[in-house]
Amino acid sequence: MFKIAFRNIFRQKRRTILTMLTMFGGFVLSAISIGYADGSYSYIIDLFTHNRLGQVQVHKGNYLDRPSLYKTIENYQAVGDTISGVDRVESWAPRLFSAGLASLGDQTVGVRVIGIDPDQEDAATNFSKKVIKGRYLSSQPRREVMLGKGLAKLLHADIGDSTIILSQAADGSMANDFYTVVGITDRGDKMENRTAYYLNLQDAQELFVLPGQVHEIIVLADNIQHLDRLANTIAGTLQNNSLQVKPWMEFAKTFYQAMQADLQGMWIMLFVIILIVAIGVLNTVLMSILERTREYGVLRAMGTRPFEIFRMVIYEVTIMAVMSIVVGTLISVGVNYYFSLSGIALSSPFDWGGMQVSHLYTAVSPRSIYLPAITVFITSLIVSAFPALKAARIAPAQAMRIH
Repeated sequence: MFKIAFRNIFRQKRRTILTMLTMFGGFVLSAISIGYADGSYSYIIDLFTHNRLGQVQVHKGNYLDRPSLYKTIENYQAVGDTISGVDRVESWAPRLFSAGLASLGDQTVGVRVIGIDPDQEDAATNFSKKVIKGRYLSSQPRREVMLGKGLAKLLHADIGDSTIILSQAADGSMANDFYTVVGITDRGDKMENRTAYYLNLQDAQELFVLPGQVHEIIVLADNIQHLDRLANTIAGTLQNNSLQVKPWMEFAKTFYQAMQADLQGMWIMLFVIILIVAIGVLNTVLMSILERTREYGVLRAMGTRPFEIFRMVIYEVTIMAVMSIVVGTLISVGVNYYFSLSGIALSSPFDWGGMQVSHLYTAVSPRSIYLPAITVFITSLIVSAFPALKAARIAPAQAMRIH
């Protein structure tokens, strides 16, 4: 019956091509849609976490819920060295945060003071590439500051200007000092650009009287998959109950929930594509059964059992589905691979999570192949079962009268 089914699909080439085109089109559209979704979201997540927040963060206690100047990670260098020894950790960087007032001339603006280790921050987030004017902070503390471009505009600040910062230190004293503007940055987030006042970590620790202490350690992984597992591994390695280790899905919940909601659109699109495939296959196979009624009648008259006719029809659909999936795999992998390298330029760039996105990329992921393959194959078999049953139940005498 398999040999007969194989021959049958080449007897009516036009009908076979139409059926296979339906399956092929559904497979390719599904594969490219999934590859586009996987690639785009992976790119946006990497852009969002790698450039700013990190993929895993370490804090003291409930710092994320209730930030405080006094909730610091002591001996952060030892903590960071322990983290760097964890498998799949690519880099880490310490940060110190506080609020204050920055002044320049007659202008005074509320700012967020961010102390960073210039070398480690650049290794983790490529921060030096975000400097749009001037230069990056020196590795050694020299009372230098980099301003977000929005803050520089509010203060009317330029390279070489001397700014004053006023805040409160951890010991209760007044924290104030002069810092020279050496660079203006753009990290893609409007709010951060309007408030960011970047100091060398040692300068910030001295200003706020927090020697050897930081508020946050960001961790970058070599792969953005299974970050929750990596966070658990880091927490187990540190063995410090006073520290919280969380992946980006927890400390950036709003962004994560927005991304998850948007991903639902992909599954809706996939359902619509599969529905179109199901209707197309059902229509062509059913029409094939009606056209071949006399043929099935002859087979029944020769002693072919109903189950064998049912099996023959299923074999025909299976062969066409497999051929469509094989050809579709070659095409979809090629398309996804091409756009994973060149990207798709957007006519209107958009902001997502504070980051401006001008290109989106596809991905050649395993599920962009096996999900469409499984859905197209199973859908084709399910919808062809009804025409196959109809063919199996044909009465030989009545069928042979049909011309």
